[in-house]
Amino acid sequence: MTQPSATAESRPHASGDNPASADPAAVPRLALVGVHGFGERHLANLARLEEAGAVELVAVADPNPPAPGRLAESVAVFDDLAQLLAADPGVDVVILATPIQTHAPLALAALSAGKDVYVEKPPVASLAQFEQLLAAAETAGRRVQVGFQSLGSHALPAIRNLVDSGAIGDVLGLSARGEWLRSKSYFKRSRWAGKRSLDGIDVVDGVATNALAHAVATALHMAGAHTVADVQSVETDLYRAHATESDDTSILRVRTASGTTLLCGLTLCAPEQQKPSVTVHGTLGEITLYYTEDEVVISTTDGERRETFGRTDLLENLLDARSTGAPLLCSLADTGAFTTVLEAIRTAPAPQQISPDHITWEGDGDDAHPVVHGIGPLLERAAKAQATFAELGVPWARKLPPVRTLTLDGHDVGEYQDGSRIRAVSSPRPYLHPVRTLAGTVVTDHQPLDHVWHLGVGVALQDVDGINFWGGRTYTREAGQYVWRPDHGSITATSVEETAAGHHGGRLHETLNWNGPDGTAVLVEERTWAWSGVVSSAWQLSLDFALSPAGGKPVSLGSPGSNGRHEGGYGGFFWRLPECDGARVWTPAAQGESGVHGSVAPWLAWAGEFGAGSATLVFVAAEGCTDPWFVRVAGYPGVGQSLAWDTPVIARPGSPVQRSITVFVADGILGTADIEALINRQGNRS
Repeated sequence: MTQPSATAESRPHASGDNPASADPAAVPRLALVGVHGFGERHLANLARLEEAGAVELVAVADPNPPAPGRLAESVAVFDDLAQLLAADPGVDVVILATPIQTHAPLALAALSAGKDVYVEKPPVASLAQFEQLLAAAETAGRRVQVGFQSLGSHALPAIRNLVDSGAIGDVLGLSARGEWLRSKSYFKRSRWAGKRSLDGIDVVDGVATNALAHAVATALHMAGAHTVADVQSVETDLYRAHATESDDTSILRVRTASGTTLLCGLTLCAPEQQKPSVTVHGTLGEITLYYTEDEVVISTTDGERRETFGRTDLLENLLDARSTGAPLLCSLADTGAFTTVLEAIRTAPAPQQISPDHITWEGDGDDAHPVVHGIGPLLERAAKAQATFAELGVPWARKLPPVRTLTLDGHDVGEYQDGSRIRAVSSPRPYLHPVRTLAGTVVTDHQPLDHVWHLGVGVALQDVDGINFWGGRTYTREAGQYVWRPDHGSITATSVEETAAGHHGGRLHETLNWNGPDGTAVLVEERTWAWSGVVSSAWQLSLDFALSPAGGKPVSLGSPGSNGRHEGGYGGFFWRLPECDGARVWTPAAQGESGVHGSVAPWLAWAGEFGAGSATLVFVAAEGCTDPWFVRVAGYPGVGQSLAWDTPVIARPGSPVQRSITVFVADGILGTADIEALINRQGNRS
């Protein structure tokens, strides 16, 4: 015997306007299958509708019958739907509030008996079941409404009108965010809870398919993805902190057929319960829907405003559709996009267990619940970067293999990424990350929360004949500020020559195309990375690059600084550091960010504590180089050499723009004398 579902996400059905009384002979006769758990909410809603004369509850079915006196004596009680249909009490609509794995067979039985169906979410446990149920509904000529209550929100058409009006500019993407907490007892409430399958039958319980399924369904709706055909691809990154089969902390990335990217970041392992939300990100602002509250927050440069909307009850909508032919707000067909996501989760590898080192359990006994360390900022970072946990390099996530690994004396000192996983508006490009000291301390960061377009160590420019190869917003002289523009380029390798890493180091030479938004090459770059040992606690990384026009005309290489941003001349070589405690930055002649930023010096050093260890990075300019150092310490940790501090540099046919830099990566905190000795040892400069 199956047990009724006890899972619920959204608030109780909103009352809305009471339906007008009808001729008793025409009042729809309803049956409810599953009277416990969420079925209790249906009973309350049915009581409201009965009082208004809109429906008549004539039967219920549940192997665990309702408490005596809970229902009117006129309501027939059955053990299951088969008994109910065999008794034929004249039911018009069957409501299914039962475990996930029972939805499809029960709905098929109800349709076969000629009934309209209201089925709780998720409607089915596989795409095959969805197609079977959809065909059965079409054959029977009956309606199937799915209980994603949030899709009855009047906020949804209002948001659509705001987006269409250009209130937040062009849409950059959408994100869904859910931070809930669930205890051990949540997964002990029934046999199917926390299961991917039960007795060989698909269940597909999980944070995205059940507990926070409304977040996914609402986000898909707002992204314009309703049917199976509306989804181009689904990527899953699934994890669990609980001792379950199903995922409780996951990232889903959905790309729609219209080209929109939706990033869903969901967890049941938050430190405290938060209101789930869906956000539309635009070039001029954001619109966030807190769907359990039907509250909309519009944020633009003009400020923030909030508005709360009403909601149409989905059962009332089904009854209205029966009497007037009005469209269903959440028809089975319109959950095809959601079912495509569910199918991707069903067929994905089993969720990976999050290491206990990254979890804190709070509470006792069955009330205990896990908290994944830093999960809130991680979900925010994932949404901004449109990246998975694995792509962000989260320590408990799956390890994605780098394209290449830089090795030295048996140590992996760096990993080469080709940028193919980077979102378009972050200007995808090759880079090194993570870069490590010989003792293993990581001294780079990528896609950090403050600037998700910062990518480890590499070469990037914000203005190449008006094309942004840096990522993020573009600073323009006309606007006098940073603005979002459809100007992002990408850098891709056309050839790679790698010298096998030996005991003493290695070399990687690339030919790269800098392509504009339309894919046309603007620059051709010759880039060489070389790495070698220095002493037992330090190694060196050198970068040489040359930028030439891809065509026969000169190309202007600029920066925010060359476009009027005071001391904002970043671009060229850039090294994004991770969070650093006790950071100290200096040159032979100056100390601190204000002293070294914008200065020209033969070398610049950065020392501090990077998580597990201390390290010093020494950036050594090429002989005769007059490019100023670009340094950030207080706002974020980063070092670069400015290619175009306040004036563009021109790359001409036959006359490429060439630059070189060497970086010493050392364990421990070095002083100036140590640094000079290190540089002299390598014969660079004194």
